Amino acid sequence: MNKIKLSCFVFAILLGAFMFIYGGMDDSPGGQLLGLVVGILGIVGIIRSRKKTPTQV
Repeated sequence: MNKIKLSCFVFAILLGAFMFIYGGMDDSPGGQLLGLVVGILGIVGIIRSRKKTPTQV
């Protein structure tokens, strides 16, 4: 898997967690929802990219 792509997905997960926590402190349900969506997209991106790579034995 491409290291840049993996680091972008990890950054998306971290950004989503930050947005979710900050949205909770700011009492902003929209901010929490955006953080949740960004975090889920990061997780799904990692899973999909791991499934595309051939298995090395």
